[in-house]
Amino acid sequence: MLSFNNGLSGLQQFQKQMDVIGNNIANVNTTAYRSARVEFTDSFSNTLREATTSSTGVSTAAMEVGTGVQTSAIASNFSKNGSISSTSYDTDMAIDGSGFFMVRDVDSGETFATRDGAFKIDSSGYLVTSSGMRVQGYSDSTLTTLGDIKIDNTKDGTTPLAYTDPPNNTIAATMDSYSFGKDGTIQVTVKGDTTATYVRGQILLQNFTNPQALTKEGNNLYSGIAKAGPLGGASPQSEAPTSNGLGSLVSSSLESSNVDLSLEMTNMITAQRAFQASSKIITTSDEIMQEVVNLKR
Repeated sequence: MLSFNNGLSGLQQFQKQMDVIGNNIANVNTTAYRSARVEFTDSFSNTLREATTSSTGVSTAAMEVGTGVQTSAIASNFSKNGSISSTSYDTDMAIDGSGFFMVRDVDSGETFATRDGAFKIDSSGYLVTSSGMRVQGYSDSTLTTLGDIKIDNTKDGTTPLAYTDPPNNTIAATMDSYSFGKDGTIQVTVKGDTTATYVRGQILLQNFTNPQALTKEGNNLYSGIAKAGPLGGASPQSEAPTSNGLGSLVSSSLESSNVDLSLEMTNMITAQRAFQASSKIITTSDEIMQEVVNLKR
């Protein structure tokens, strides 16, 4: 009885849908989280009769019985961004539009994409994620060297700016403040005998032609960059915010999750009823089988 397998496939796939819905709801407050959905397709069908066409032009339809349902994909919603909310942290950043921050794991050297802009400055002056990965972009004041973004009192990441204090004592200037532009440029102000402001570096963004090919790694990180069709193709090259269709940066702000809670609750009810209906297929099939067994007494 194929109905047993049909009912079982329904139970398995609708349980998987419930898992996805539950994960969406659990991440309703996760920064820059992208909601996901389950996409179903029918399974292989048993063909009882092939379609035919006679010499007189009379056609006979095929007879097929399906074997249930299967999951074809679990797709993340990259077409809709979460809302942007202001925070009180200078290093928080949100992307108003398309694009991803690129961050590097110092230990493994692997690079990841993320929409989560909850950054901070570590003890060495590097701009890092909450898990310590360094934000990527131009790391010098001339905006020519790609690498780890650093915010300090240097222009090249090595030599501190200095001034001469009578009688001829060289003293390092101290960093007074910093700010981020919509195009990702980092302005640093230092104090010495005078106050000077200069560009320290620039945060760059990456985008993908097929973000569905990205792999979720946890901690709001995505891997599989080469498979997702990055800017630059085989040699991925991040670009400045506001260029090449990339969004602009909004400082002191974070992007919220794009989970629609009311939609997820509705989907949960639908999945629950579908699961119940699938279980009913199994119990009804069992009752029919029991009647067959009891035909002879």
